[in-house]
Amino acid sequence: MSAQKRSAKRSAHGALGAFAGFVGMSVVAGLLVTAAVTPAIAVTGIAASDSLGMFENLPEYLKLDQLPQVSTVYAKKGNAEVQIASFWAQNRVVAKWGDISQFAKDAATSGEDPRFYEHGGIDIKGTVRGALSTWLKKDTQGGSTITQQYVKNVKIQMCEKYNVNNGDEKLHQKWIACYNDATETTPDRKLKEMKQAIGLEKKYGKNTILLNYLNIAGFGGQVYGIQSASLYYYGVSAKDLTVAQAASLLAIVNNPDNLRLDVPDSKTNGAKNGYAANKSRRDYIIDKMLQYKKITQKQRDEAIATKITPKITPQSNGCMTAAAYDADIFCSYVQNSILNDPAFGATADDRWAALTGGGFKIYTTLDLDLQKTTQDSLRDYVPATAEGMDIGGATVALQQNTGRILTMAQNRPYNNTAKAPAGTTSLNYTADAAYGDSGGFAVGSTYKAFSLVAWLQEGHALRDIINADRHTYPTSLFHNSCAGPDATWNVSNDEGGEGGNMSVLDATKYSVNTAFATMGTKVDLCTIQKAATALGMHESNGDPMPSNASSILGSGMDISPLTLATAYAGFANGGKICTPVAIDKVTNADGTDRPVTPTSCKQAIDPKIAAGVAYALQTPFQGGGTAQSANPRDGVPLLGKTGTTDGAYDNWLATATTKVATATWIGNVQGVKQANGKYEKTDMHYKYFQPKSGGYYRQGNNLKFPVVKTILEATNAKFGGSAFPTVDSLVLNGIQVDVPDVAGKSLSDAKSLLTGVGFNVQEGGRIAGSQPSGTMERSDPAGGTKASKGATILLYASDGTLVTVPGLSGTKADIQATLNGAGFNSVKFTGSNDPDATFKSSSPAPGSQASTKSTITVTLQAPAKTGPNPPNPGNG
Repeated sequence: MSAQKRSAKRSAHGALGAFAGFVGMSVVAGLLVTAAVTPAIAVTGIAASDSLGMFENLPEYLKLDQLPQVSTVYAKKGNAEVQIASFWAQNRVVAKWGDISQFAKDAATSGEDPRFYEHGGIDIKGTVRGALSTWLKKDTQGGSTITQQYVKNVKIQMCEKYNVNNGDEKLHQKWIACYNDATETTPDRKLKEMKQAIGLEKKYGKNTILLNYLNIAGFGGQVYGIQSASLYYYGVSAKDLTVAQAASLLAIVNNPDNLRLDVPDSKTNGAKNGYAANKSRRDYIIDKMLQYKKITQKQRDEAIATKITPKITPQSNGCMTAAAYDADIFCSYVQNSILNDPAFGATADDRWAALTGGGFKIYTTLDLDLQKTTQDSLRDYVPATAEGMDIGGATVALQQNTGRILTMAQNRPYNNTAKAPAGTTSLNYTADAAYGDSGGFAVGSTYKAFSLVAWLQEGHALRDIINADRHTYPTSLFHNSCAGPDATWNVSNDEGGEGGNMSVLDATKYSVNTAFATMGTKVDLCTIQKAATALGMHESNGDPMPSNASSILGSGMDISPLTLATAYAGFANGGKICTPVAIDKVTNADGTDRPVTPTSCKQAIDPKIAAGVAYALQTPFQGGGTAQSANPRDGVPLLGKTGTTDGAYDNWLATATTKVATATWIGNVQGVKQANGKYEKTDMHYKYFQPKSGGYYRQGNNLKFPVVKTILEATNAKFGGSAFPTVDSLVLNGIQVDVPDVAGKSLSDAKSLLTGVGFNVQEGGRIAGSQPSGTMERSDPAGGTKASKGATILLYASDGTLVTVPGLSGTKADIQATLNGAGFNSVKFTGSNDPDATFKSSSPAPGSQASTKSTITVTLQAPAKTGPNPPNPGNG
């Protein structure tokens, strides 16, 4: 008896039908034996029998598919491959003939089929006894040979392709029908089984059939095969089984549900009664082994006296057990990679069946040493739970030129059970929704890197001067060839610099939002979107990147850390990106290689553009830059960019060396329900956390820096990195052109002059100026200097109010008259109130220029006092 009991409802047959079957089957059994030798004689004169008509149409042998086996996942620790997880629908490890104890083989034949090596697939005596047992409803040894049991189990195994538990009722009904057909107690089914057993005996040798039987047999629950049963129930390999252990395991095969050894509380077969039901069957088998001279009397007595003491050793199944290696979330990514990979099957169900039954050895890209450092760093600074917020943290690292994922970690352990405890999650924050059900997160200023790409692609330079004063950007300022007009956009700065004029390099170093917004007015927003898309950027749900104005600062998009790391790898890899992969190699159960979808590398942007972006992205790690505190200062060249969204809900740091790219996110997974019923996220500017290792509290939006610094120290120590490619002079400086002097010219003349030499022009408004009102006072950059061709020149018109402050002297009245005469009507006096007080100083000072609309502040001083004349000196 070898089939595991299932939930499918079996057909019921009465005793009368069973008796009729007993008579017919006993007769046909003899004919089947004859048929194995002379089929023509066997069927003469009995073609009218329904059973025999069916017999004539049966296939001679079953086509045997590979048995489902455990698939194992490995990761690297040093040069060793370490098992981190396994997947199985049936806990089976197929054993070879030499890997199974002779005691187990003898226990199987002695207990189930003593004449196994004598008959041709069916045993007439056993069949008659089995038929009579069915009629009398008695439970005895049974009439099926090992070959027949094997046939039955193979047919049951063939039904498992329908048992996918995916909610498909039609598929479920197919499984029930298939299972009933393979197991129902009817003469027709028995005759099919007998015929197929004879066919198998013709095709395969006895040892092959016995080996396959021991590998396919069910041993209770989801344990299949003698090797898995040995490991599960006794913690030993099948080749090391003792007589008592072997007989105890083969006893389970007779009735897996009732004779299994992992239900210690069972009243009929539990620890308290010494597993009485199993022991009864075990002792029966041991006696049979003695009877058929498979063991000695001494071996028999020792085995009978041996108590049943199982050592239950569960086989891990799924990714939660990989937490012991800090690899649970990575394991879930591997699982989903296979379920999304057509190389493992045409449908998701096919791929799941392959993963849980293919017996694969899956060798992954994970570096367990770096993974531990990464997970420890994240765990130290980012707790699994935090009062008042739904805190999350995730980080990933991959190799530039291979796409191999080296680390993947998050602040919460993986748990996909129905009642997962607080502080765990079934989501993979590092990956896209298809690979972990996470919706991604807003990337903030890390997206400015793609504006840099567009800036350089459209001919601008890194040393171009940008004015960052503007904070309101109407639709008319932007051009978007991908979409229609956008709404007016208000912009403020979060990280570092404020307004004024600055180079693109400084705007990057200090992450000045208003500068990048201004840059966005000088390029096609569609160019930014196309640059990001070329570098592999996409939303977590698979949607394309937006091209609206606010996307310049990473707003309105939800991205996974793995996607961002892939793009930043491109900046450090000469503009070439490689799709991320988690699997190096997969072998089938027979040791042959199985094809997997490899990484796909492409040149995403021009190497010169990539070198320019890499040059700019090194500045945040320099003194005063937004990422300087994450710099390990170990001599390895480093590029990267910080990102902080509104309210510091999401906080990022993406980095890359010439070897490895990383992306780290810390923030709100989602909002927390408030008393008013609304869900709100926490501003991490005002949330403080103390590391588990101790030390001072850190502001939530700055947790990314110590986390990433620790990761970079370990990664750089292992992989190193070389200098980034030298930036091209044109990319850095552009084509340098003399800026014409526009002072005193009309607006139209100034624009014509500047555009004529290749500049763009933007009006900066009216300022106090000495030129006639309405004419140009000055430009920025100033006339007489140089700027890159294509740069934007700001024009400032004069209001005509700028004059020279005249020389001042005399009393208050004198000063007032002088200033009024020069056009200054607003004068403020400070200092002495003495009526005879005179001029001391002014602001602005005499000789300087000031607007006549401005106030001149004059400081007065009291006149010097004189004493009485001294007496004339005497002559004496």
